[in-house]
Amino acid sequence: MFMLNIEDLNVFYGQSHILFDVSMKVKPGETACLLGRNGVGKTTLLKGVMGLLPASKGKIYLDDNDVTKTSPAQRAKLGMGYVPQGRDIFPQLTVQENLLVALEARRDNIRKIPDVVFELFPVLKEFLDRRGGDLSGGQQQQLAIGRALALDPKLLILDEPTEGIQPSIILEIEDIIQRIKKMSDIAILMVEQYLEFAWRVADDYYIMAKGSIIESGRTKDVPLENVQKHITI
Repeated sequence: MFMLNIEDLNVFYGQSHILFDVSMKVKPGETACLLGRNGVGKTTLLKGVMGLLPASKGKIYLDDNDVTKTSPAQRAKLGMGYVPQGRDIFPQLTVQENLLVALEARRDNIRKIPDVVFELFPVLKEFLDRRGGDLSGGQQQQLAIGRALALDPKLLILDEPTEGIQPSIILEIEDIIQRIKKMSDIAILMVEQYLEFAWRVADDYYIMAKGSIIESGRTKDVPLENVQKHITI
């Protein structure tokens, strides 16, 4: 069984064909990392999975449900949590207000911030009344992930979670991803440039070049050095 199943996905930006017959799968409780150089289509794929860009061809299944034609809001309701590159928190809203916004997409209509968010990110509880824009970059990333977890997702989508983050916070995020995997069946799809981090947290890897998947496998079966050439310039 797969929590996310992408079959022959094609996506355009305007008239430009960006993704070509992309297929990939993520199992419940596992993390798949998408690797590749800048500009090869990784973020486009995440936006396609989330419904922010339409599929011109192919299928996207979440927990065996065909979501290819559904809106981003519907996909969130079905259990997709998305942390975009740059985080996209609401800088003028408090931490608490940022988290409460996410609850609108919960399937069970619960409007209370789950305790697990504060268990994973105790700093968010400490700063509930602080505006999102006043947080450090690492704290904003924790808020963005916490907000995605607040909607009780089946699939967590992370676009470059370590970008612009200090090393100590990267270690915290790594620990949090490992804890999420142990405590739930959430599937995680992640784009990441920091190879060592990716290899420590991912179960599967996919390498993209020019809008297509050119290699994939289990991280435990492949030395990190073997894929280095695909992401270095």
